[in-house]
Amino acid sequence: MEQVNPAVAGNVRSLIRPMTLDAWQQGGKWFRYEGHAIFCRMEGQGEPLVLIHGYPTASWDWSRLWPMLARHYRVLALDMLGFGFSDKPPRHKYSIEDQADLHQGWLEQMGLKRVHLLVHDYGCSVAQELMAREQEGELPFAIASVCFLNGALFPEVHRPLLIQKLLGGPMGGLVSRGLSRRLFETQFRRLFGGMRWPSVQELDQFWQLLTYNNGRGVLHRLIRFMEERRCHRNRWVGALQRAAQPVRVIYGRVDPISGVAMARRFNEMIPDADLVGLQRAGHYPHYEAPELVFEAFQAFQSHLKS
Repeated sequence: MEQVNPAVAGNVRSLIRPMTLDAWQQGGKWFRYEGHAIFCRMEGQGEPLVLIHGYPTASWDWSRLWPMLARHYRVLALDMLGFGFSDKPPRHKYSIEDQADLHQGWLEQMGLKRVHLLVHDYGCSVAQELMAREQEGELPFAIASVCFLNGALFPEVHRPLLIQKLLGGPMGGLVSRGLSRRLFETQFRRLFGGMRWPSVQELDQFWQLLTYNNGRGVLHRLIRFMEERRCHRNRWVGALQRAAQPVRVIYGRVDPISGVAMARRFNEMIPDADLVGLQRAGHYPHYEAPELVFEAFQAFQSHLKS
């Protein structure tokens, strides 16, 4: 199990200034998916690299890592249905399979034949579904590599926060609509490891994304993915075990919901497991420590070319 320590990242320097949410939105565009508006961003040249975000946030999660990646790859990301700047239909039956359909259709429409995936949290399950489809011969493009950040790859070791349990329970609709800015901040800050805490301004922007277009009204519908993970556990874990492409996990070690326990399980279940642990990083390593994630991701890609 490889480890990255902040002290050895001296040759990696962030080339970015913090990108505001407004700047992120202005740099994107929308397309239609089954009658719904979907926000996306694309930038850079090179091999296509698809970034898939987590719950309950959106593609802006990648904003600190984005400029580094866009210097080397054609980077693509979208806000999945129900998230961020994309439409959030109130009665839609949200599912991981539907979000995989969204990504599959988007990439197919652009005519891409081979892509790399860098995914986080909810996006990990979307990637596992895409991997399963490729193994079944149902994907019109090849997945060249997959790099997972913190996510519940194995539902048996996932430890959801209290607010997630409440949202997934019988009173989830009331909890979702009654979620306050203060409660959101209290729960959200627990996901960070201390390497870099989100500022008040950044928390305001995360909150703005979550509440955009009545986002609170669908949180309890989106979180059904926790049950999906249990129902599809054999399919999605099997996709990892049968993976033909290189797979790496980069994870924040102090993540309270899918950190060290997830990594240990990955090491038990996956032959020749490739794991990189980031000290003092939590559930959002790409936001807390983008330089370290970039360094670990580039090392992974370099191994593919050697």
